[in-house]
Amino acid sequence: MAKYVASIDQGTTSTRCMIFTHNGQPVGQHQLEHEQIYPKPGWVEHDPKEIWERTQEVIKVAMRRAGASASDIAAVGITNQRETTVVWNKKTGEAYGNALVWQDTRTDRIVNALSKDGGQDRFRPQVGLPLATYFSGPKIKWILDNVEGAREAAEAGDAVFGNIDTWVVWNLTGGVKSGAHVTDVTNASRTMLMNLDTLDWNADIAAAMDVPVKMLPAIKSSSEVYGYTKNDGPFGGEIPVAGILGDQQAATVGQACFDAGEAKNTYGTGCFMLLNTGTDLVHSKNGLLTTLCYKFGDEPAVYALEGSIAITGALVQWLRDNLKMIDSAPEIEDLAKTVDDNGGIYFVPAFSGLFAPYWKSDARGVIVGMTRYVNRGHIARAALEATAYQTREVAEAMTADSGVELKALKVDGGMVYNDLLMQFQSDVLGVPVIRPKVSETTALGSAYAAGLAVGFWKNTDEMRANWGKDKEWGSGMDSGKREKMFAEWKKAVTRTFDWVENDA
Repeated sequence: MAKYVASIDQGTTSTRCMIFTHNGQPVGQHQLEHEQIYPKPGWVEHDPKEIWERTQEVIKVAMRRAGASASDIAAVGITNQRETTVVWNKKTGEAYGNALVWQDTRTDRIVNALSKDGGQDRFRPQVGLPLATYFSGPKIKWILDNVEGAREAAEAGDAVFGNIDTWVVWNLTGGVKSGAHVTDVTNASRTMLMNLDTLDWNADIAAAMDVPVKMLPAIKSSSEVYGYTKNDGPFGGEIPVAGILGDQQAATVGQACFDAGEAKNTYGTGCFMLLNTGTDLVHSKNGLLTTLCYKFGDEPAVYALEGSIAITGALVQWLRDNLKMIDSAPEIEDLAKTVDDNGGIYFVPAFSGLFAPYWKSDARGVIVGMTRYVNRGHIARAALEATAYQTREVAEAMTADSGVELKALKVDGGMVYNDLLMQFQSDVLGVPVIRPKVSETTALGSAYAAGLAVGFWKNTDEMRANWGKDKEWGSGMDSGKREKMFAEWKKAVTRTFDWVENDA
């Protein structure tokens, strides 16, 4: 009898496989990074073939560490970096160039051209999203327009599109032989091509972006059987692939935010706060995204408001890889602790423009307030503080849209083990910050979706019972100081605006 559920968590910088028990505890896992490719300023790419190779490797090691065989696994769930766009040939399995990552800004001209007729919110009533380089639709158009043979193959029905969830599921379920070409509602809601109310592809928007609808995957719920792994695949047997959730929605499920008004914030490459709005489709007036939270089988779709921040953990990675200030990401905390404050500087990491609540693709990163007094410690501290300030901006927009005051913030992701950051986050928000016992809630969320589909978990109450608090930080900052520092941050943000000319 199956005693585990497996989760594949394909993120922006790495791929992880985790094996969970019914109590939501990991019994085996493995993680591998993949290459970040930067061909030009503002361009960010991944090699889809490398991602699939890493996926197979982490599955095999995680299974071995759990002492599990295919017969022990009830189902497999997938969670993924969203918006990252792959176009491949379904007959050969070969991709048309590298994947365009969600951070990539090369589609700015396409976005500007689409915005001329109706503005940045041209499609927002249907899709809940502003026109921005972030989303998949314009990326598909760029690939079809710029990669030789891609458009012809798409028109012929041979080239297909998928975000990374679709790419992984297609390969897991047989690839060119029998691969299921599917996505779920949460990932489809990030393409700018899906109607939020009908949960179908919008043919008019696809036509406006010159994207053939027939190359798009079938839209499914987040929790149902899409296909089966293969005997000659990395799991070594047939297991139902039964859950798909975009990474931030998966973290929301993993945090057991099943009631309207519950929110979580995930600290990864970027930072993403989601507020469950239940079955109500709430359109934002304050720069947030309206998105699908999840849809379990035949149950009604649950929606969310999302605040998306492009660069948080990626800023630490940049200090490590580009400036060589640290040798490993965890060292950022010790370096930041060598000083008592930020030395008067603010670091606004608009490397890919500004996401929520500004949506300015022409912004670029700045450090302001520099003096001879500033040292490496101040830069490290300002980098961590940037994550907390950006989170507060999103939280304020969420309150304005929903009318719900934030009472506490559930947090997860790699950066939540940075005590300095979590304490400052509580200070700048003025509310408690709470970390769960299982902080890898993204992987756990997709496991829940898959397990629910096959009866491994009977309902959301069983999942909620697994959630437990590990640590809580309370605010200790004087409110006057908090507001003064936040006002200075907001001033620093204005210095990033309008840096890139539209014809650059």
